[in-house]
Amino acid sequence: MQQELAELLNNKVAFFNHPRFIEHDPISIPHLFSQQQDIEIMGFWVAMLAWGQRKTILQKGKELIDLMDGAPYDFVMNHQAKDLQRFESFKHRTFNSTDTLYFLSFFQRHYQQHSSLEMAFTQGEFNSENESIEQALNGFYSYFFDSEWAPQRTKKHVSAPIKNSACKRLCMFLRWMVRKDTAGVDFGIWSKISPKQLICPLDVHSQRTAEKLGLVKAGPTTWKKALELTHILKQIDATDPVKYDFALYGMGIEDKTQWK
Repeated sequence: MQQELAELLNNKVAFFNHPRFIEHDPISIPHLFSQQQDIEIMGFWVAMLAWGQRKTILQKGKELIDLMDGAPYDFVMNHQAKDLQRFESFKHRTFNSTDTLYFLSFFQRHYQQHSSLEMAFTQGEFNSENESIEQALNGFYSYFFDSEWAPQRTKKHVSAPIKNSACKRLCMFLRWMVRKDTAGVDFGIWSKISPKQLICPLDVHSQRTAEKLGLVKAGPTTWKKALELTHILKQIDATDPVKYDFALYGMGIEDKTQWK
């Protein structure tokens, strides 16, 4: 990779991987909490809702917190059946109350057996020797819907590499939980998954930026394309390639003339 391009990307990471990034990003929702389980629950949930206008995403995240009495983990573990009625009106685009109630039931089912949501991603065929999180995401998809009550409609809200999805929102969530640095944006509270196994979150916007920079060729936004981009980014930093998500995001919101 050209040294000039590598320097550009590193400079953009240094600028955008900063606490000022948090306020208007979905990651601001889990940053409202200090307990690990609260961070995991709201981090996962707001990541799954992260499409559309950022302002609306943040409003919906805060609405969920209010519906759970400001204490997501405590609510998940201790709510009564009657408490679920308040979620009947929750909606974000195509995510509705049916999906909401299943998310709550999944969280309760999981946390009754495990202390961290990380275990949901590190079961099955995943191990620390895997080159990427592909097995972790496929395993999570199977685990998440391993219930006779799993609604068919909810499956469109949780992606998996086996479906050839780029899995942008899940990759973003795992970036939040796994990456460890001193910038104060990502949490780095999980240890079984390594930062070098993460895959760069990829959507049409970040891919367009990557294409303009010559990192990837034009094509569908798929898991294969996300792997391709991450492989290129590993040529700059093999141990922490997804930090360049900050650069792709930042350059996507800047005027093109500022890229030079």
